[in-house]
Amino acid sequence: MNGREAPDAGPLLLGVRHHGPGSARAVRAALDGARPRVVLIEGPPEADPLIPLAAQEDMRPPVALLAHAVDEPGRSAFWPLAAFSPEWVALRWALEHGVPARFIDLPATHTLAWEREEEEGEGGAEEEAGPERGAGAADEDMRVDPLGVLAETAGYDDAERWWEDVVEHRGAGKGDALAPFTALEEAMTALREEYGSGGHGRDLIREAHMRLRVRDAQREFEDGVAVVCGAWHVPALRHRTTVAADRALLKGLPRVKTDLTWVPWTHRRLSRAGGYGAGVASPGWYAHLFDAPDRPVERWLTKVARLLRAEDRTVSPGHVIEAVRLADTLAALRGRPLPGLGEATDAVRAVMCEGSDVPLALVHDRLVVGDVLGEVPPTVPAVPLQRDLERTRRRLRLKPESAERELDLDLRKDTDAERSRLLHRLRLLGIAWGRPAASRGGTGTFRETWRLRWEPELAVRAAEAGVWGTTVLAAATAKAESDAIAARGLADVTGLAEHCLLAALPGALPTVMRVLADRAALDTDVAHLAQALPALVRSLRYGDVRGTDTAALTEVAAGLAERVFVGLPPACVSLDAEAAEEMRGHVDAVHGALGLLGDNHAAGDGRLRERWRSVLRKLSARDTVPGVLRGRAVRLLLDEGRLAQEEAARLMGLVLSPGTPPAHAAAWIDGFVGGPGGGLLLVHDERLFGLVDRWLTAVPAEAFTDVLPLLRRTFAAYEPGVRRTLGELVRRGPGGHGRTAGATAGAPGFGPGLDGARADAVLPVLRLLLGPDGDDEGIRAERAGVPR
Repeated sequence: MNGREAPDAGPLLLGVRHHGPGSARAVRAALDGARPRVVLIEGPPEADPLIPLAAQEDMRPPVALLAHAVDEPGRSAFWPLAAFSPEWVALRWALEHGVPARFIDLPATHTLAWEREEEEGEGGAEEEAGPERGAGAADEDMRVDPLGVLAETAGYDDAERWWEDVVEHRGAGKGDALAPFTALEEAMTALREEYGSGGHGRDLIREAHMRLRVRDAQREFEDGVAVVCGAWHVPALRHRTTVAADRALLKGLPRVKTDLTWVPWTHRRLSRAGGYGAGVASPGWYAHLFDAPDRPVERWLTKVARLLRAEDRTVSPGHVIEAVRLADTLAALRGRPLPGLGEATDAVRAVMCEGSDVPLALVHDRLVVGDVLGEVPPTVPAVPLQRDLERTRRRLRLKPESAERELDLDLRKDTDAERSRLLHRLRLLGIAWGRPAASRGGTGTFRETWRLRWEPELAVRAAEAGVWGTTVLAAATAKAESDAIAARGLADVTGLAEHCLLAALPGALPTVMRVLADRAALDTDVAHLAQALPALVRSLRYGDVRGTDTAALTEVAAGLAERVFVGLPPACVSLDAEAAEEMRGHVDAVHGALGLLGDNHAAGDGRLRERWRSVLRKLSARDTVPGVLRGRAVRLLLDEGRLAQEEAARLMGLVLSPGTPPAHAAAWIDGFVGGPGGGLLLVHDERLFGLVDRWLTAVPAEAFTDVLPLLRRTFAAYEPGVRRTLGELVRRGPGGHGRTAGATAGAPGFGPGLDGARADAVLPVLRLLLGPDGDDEGIRAERAGVPR
């Protein structure tokens, strides 16, 4: 029934659990004892030319065989291998002993074609479901989990714990090297007799192909054939069938042209929780079991202690000793031969984590699963784009890592600027190695912060992006041009123009700008134009810091702004509350964008900003414009110094007069003092505060409940300190001591003019902020409004 029988009994069949360290040790012991002349391994035969690469020093598992369709690179399949995978151990054994190694599973050309047929027929299985199914014995689509059935039969409720007890803790591979395979084959034979193919008919076709390849090897090497495959397949390979019957099962299978290569993999993607049907629950733990020469529990708990100490938790050697004792005690109470992961985890929770699951979650994430990322040599086959990405990555010293990390870039430095361009180009190509994050080091446009994390699927995205060009720059340029032509909305094109500047794609800008100009000329929706303008202005700012020529973009931005000026006043008439609130956001965005545009480019002669102020004056004076927009227009003019405080107070007084419905007045107040800086305006201008206070106290009781939600939303957005100050002003009354609403002199905290002594006190701080070139006289002159 196994390799100990006479040679004519057939090949040496070594049934394994994929990614099982016990199976890996047993395979190594069995191969050492049998010394076969050829090793056959479950895997895609097209990968046979890639086997010698596994012997190179810079090939470090976990790695995976990646197969993708040549004409459709996004259609792919993975065959992952870890250091503790029996297939990897068999592969390395063959290479170290000069023995041929071959893959015998169903060719990837059929596997990928099957996936396409399933998607077309069933509405789309995920791209990576097929790949990882092609590598597993206990496929996730099967109705029966072999290990689960065996564990349940043995009285276990956890298949992982059963496997540890019967394989990992029993010294698999020691003593009789073939005994574990004999026992596992007998169990799987019983399961196959009961369940057949387990509800997954594709296995029958895979097994037919494996039998044909085994026969070919037997004709060539006679009795020196060893086969390493999933234990589920062993009974089918042992079963005698005719060559004609096996070939009949393979006849007419669909095909696609495929390419294969090695790619880095991660322990996290070996985890079953990551969606891999043949995965294990604890790849980091299994790697530890495979590597530990002795005392695995003691060594494991030492690793845990080291991790927790690195996270500033108090863990002493005494904690480790007590945790080991507790794990041993729990194993004895539970009738287990040795402590397993469950006992070790319970001991860590009780002794090192003081009963808390929070640090325990860190242990599970960092150690039980782990973030180990494999490496492949630069000589592996790859599309030209992948090679260019690898060269650029190495030159810029960007190392792929499976754990997320932050990267702060200073765009004034050449290397950091190149890194930024590379990451932006990859995002444009759909290779999301990094994603932008808020910078903690400042808000200047010369700083960028990225969160980097390399996932194995990015190798597929890189192969897929190869259709756009042979280098990252060429591919990103072609992709940007294609996206611009296919874009549906104006905002999409402006966003793409911004991305082209961030990624430094001058070759794509002419096409993008032509499409942008065409779309802007045809789009009559002011909201669309207002949404597009800020993105263009941001592009100009980023172009400045990167030294990019943005003259064409400036002209488009100026033309877009002119169209907003013409269309905005009519578009703001007779809007309901929801539409008015949305339009206020557009007004704010345009105002901020024009402030940046006027400071930077050819449009900075003041003409655009003066035109915008005239638009704001129109909005503030039209009764048909909703109150929230009229109030916002007055506030923006006041902030720019283009409206006197007395005039703002007059306009507020008109709106808050008894003749104005309270709801309309509340909307005006929301537009005027809502948003950033509104609370400080009321704090420091007691005239406006008095007007609001006097109006609020005069609102009729029957109307107060209608305006309260709007006012609460307005004032709730203020900072707590601002709200406290306003509360103090309300408590003492802004018009106390017989003053009028417009009076300011004599009020606590307010004065008729500037206090020079208090203002001069900040000069040392300003000198530190502005540098040694700042002079006190100039600062005082500016404070007084005198040009320098």
